[in-house]
Amino acid sequence: MLVSLKTALAVVLLALIGATNAQQGAYYDSNRHLWYNTSGSSFSTGLVIGNGRMGAMVFGSAFDKVILNEASVWNDLFEDRTNPGSLAAFPKARDMLIDGNYTQAGQLVLRDMSSIPTTSRWFSVTNDLLLDFGHAEGSISQYERWLDTIKGNTGLNYHYNGVKYTREYIANFPTGVIAIRLTASEPGALSVNVTLDRSKGILGKHASTENNTVTLDVGGDGSDAVPFRAAVRAKLDGGSISTTSNSGLRIIGATTVDLFYDAETAFQWPSESLYKNEVQKKLQNAVSRGFPFIKDEAIEDHSSLTTRVELNLGPASTNAKLPTDYRIDSYRENQGADVGFITLAFNFGRHLLVSSSRNTGGPGLGVPANLQGIWNDRYNPPWGSKYTVNINTEMNYWLAEVTNLPDTLRPLWDLLWRSHDKGNSVAKKMYNCPGYVSHHNLDLWGDSTPHDNGTQWSMWPSSSLWLTQHAMEHYRFTGDRDFLKNTAWPLFKDAATFYDCYLFEFEGYLSTGPSISPENAFYIPSGSPDAGMQAAIDIGPTMDNSLLYDLYTNIIESSEALGIDLTKDPVLSKVKNNRSKLRPAAIGSKGQILEYRKEYGEPEPMHRHISHLWDLYPGSRMTPAINQTLANAARRSLELRLAAGGAHTGWSRIWTAACFARLLDGNQTLYHIESLLKEHPMKNMLQAISREGVFQIDSNFGLVAAVSESLVQSHAGVVNLLPALGGRLAAGSVKGLVARGGFVVSMSWKDGKLLEAQITSTRGGKLAMKVANGQNFKIDGADVDDVTTTAGRTYNVTL
Repeated sequence: MLVSLKTALAVVLLALIGATNAQQGAYYDSNRHLWYNTSGSSFSTGLVIGNGRMGAMVFGSAFDKVILNEASVWNDLFEDRTNPGSLAAFPKARDMLIDGNYTQAGQLVLRDMSSIPTTSRWFSVTNDLLLDFGHAEGSISQYERWLDTIKGNTGLNYHYNGVKYTREYIANFPTGVIAIRLTASEPGALSVNVTLDRSKGILGKHASTENNTVTLDVGGDGSDAVPFRAAVRAKLDGGSISTTSNSGLRIIGATTVDLFYDAETAFQWPSESLYKNEVQKKLQNAVSRGFPFIKDEAIEDHSSLTTRVELNLGPASTNAKLPTDYRIDSYRENQGADVGFITLAFNFGRHLLVSSSRNTGGPGLGVPANLQGIWNDRYNPPWGSKYTVNINTEMNYWLAEVTNLPDTLRPLWDLLWRSHDKGNSVAKKMYNCPGYVSHHNLDLWGDSTPHDNGTQWSMWPSSSLWLTQHAMEHYRFTGDRDFLKNTAWPLFKDAATFYDCYLFEFEGYLSTGPSISPENAFYIPSGSPDAGMQAAIDIGPTMDNSLLYDLYTNIIESSEALGIDLTKDPVLSKVKNNRSKLRPAAIGSKGQILEYRKEYGEPEPMHRHISHLWDLYPGSRMTPAINQTLANAARRSLELRLAAGGAHTGWSRIWTAACFARLLDGNQTLYHIESLLKEHPMKNMLQAISREGVFQIDSNFGLVAAVSESLVQSHAGVVNLLPALGGRLAAGSVKGLVARGGFVVSMSWKDGKLLEAQITSTRGGKLAMKVANGQNFKIDGADVDDVTTTAGRTYNVTL
């Protein structure tokens, strides 16, 4: 395919740059660096860093705006939204569904079971840091801007009036600050105005030369924010400092200026004095240590996580040397030629998770990555940038275990426990049941009531089941019995307690209802009132049954690991029987997995959700290794969705890729990975939900999981190497992927076949092996396909 004029000119420019030995682009690694020869101008062009609690988006213009976010700056405090009519409406809605009155049931649910108000709290921007250098944008030359996905830092440099100016931005997790170093190549040539900006809810803003600090206090009615304090402190090498009329700092004649930023909130700290004191403490600590220490500490910390996995998908193409915005355009025009672009997206996704989800620095609970990770420029972003827990939040964390980033999971467990605590009340007030429940959306506080007011999404009381699956997977990967006992098991038990009360027998099966298959609809069948009209609320959708089967299986497995006798508990003693009474997956007239208990007509055959295929991925009961019949039907379901135009959102596209990986179809897996990278990246590599849509981070994360799933699978008790390798990825290597059982896998391949692998056992136990396409192999020279391992020992796999 012919490339665009823009890309062709970029290639010529690159050649000229190379010929003159200019620095631009010469030292950037195409597998790890984003780089540009222009500054950013909008959200889609800013480069992002973070320390897990705070995020920064950097544009690098002459008048620079750094968008700053603290993960717990949401628009308000917790609000109990439970609809008082729920308790009476619940059994009536169920009876209506039993009688086939879908429309009446839906109307009743929306009126008497949807929350009041219908929407929960939402994520909000914290503030902007404004840096005015007084430089004319048009007079800047030799500009370059970069992001290192391995080290986690970003920066830029340019020339202006014969002076080279440099800026470097770092987000430090151990010390808990964001730090910036500004430098000029000539002594005394650096002048800058520094201020903090926010248009809503400011209680006070103050600049002081006593400690070179700008302080911003926010909170109160109409602030669109949990109360917080943000502050930036300057440390100068040369020059003078004064305050400005807009409560900022004016620095003149410096050579180097270091800036240190922190924000602390009333969510993380129990009193105003504590969170304000914490800002002072962190900034003083950062200033006393100095920028070089803060930078080195941050890079060492970030790199200690990102370097656990190293991926190489082959030599870089010519286009890989282009500035990243040109490289993205080139990839769209010539899909697949630049396989290294997948590696860059892989490394970028892992950088994003490390940057947006780490343990909290204060006594408050952790805040996981939301719909935008941690980067947001709006007071009320699309969908509130909340936790949509019918796919999106879960997708954010699919990569954590397999790419050895369990350090990012603590905030997710904390959110689950907040949801558990709120969900106890919801279970009682809405359903008169013990235990806990959550619906399709959570906010910072773990609000577990139904969200929004639509029959296609609000009434789905099954998200707790999906979320607890992550806890079970954590145990399967790590073998952490303390976690299983103290964090996961209580969640399993209380979820089972709710469903023991909530489930009812219908058509011979234990069933949920009223419920949905997120966020789909169906045509009401003939013989029912309003036949031919659309409805969404039903009894026992396939996904609910999949999730319940998974919960009960996890309880049985956990009880064996912990030595718990299920027969002694009045609820848990029913688990095995309850599991056997769930409706099994059914196959329809087109050979597809049915999404509902009946083969309803589909208003949206291209629907973005593939909820009925949960047992294919991230579950496992529809995989070829477990049930080939269901795997064939799952494939047919995918084919039907795609033929109708499905997978049109980023997260849906990459979920489809992961499903094809589980079906051992490497070419289809790669096709959908490449399609995602062709359609969805913005100029800064963050991905839009659609090509012209708004940023949503889940597909950035999901790509990492899908690539990993194509290289290593372990869901069926067997470590399967290269199970779904696409044709263009015929040669490469990877180090550090993790399989269930605590096996760390490194391997290389050529011509689509394994060359060798090293598998390190972290905790001992049986290692069962398989190599793609049924290749014969040896473990430590022995012609065997399993071995009992010793913790800490590495086993060599050869053909």
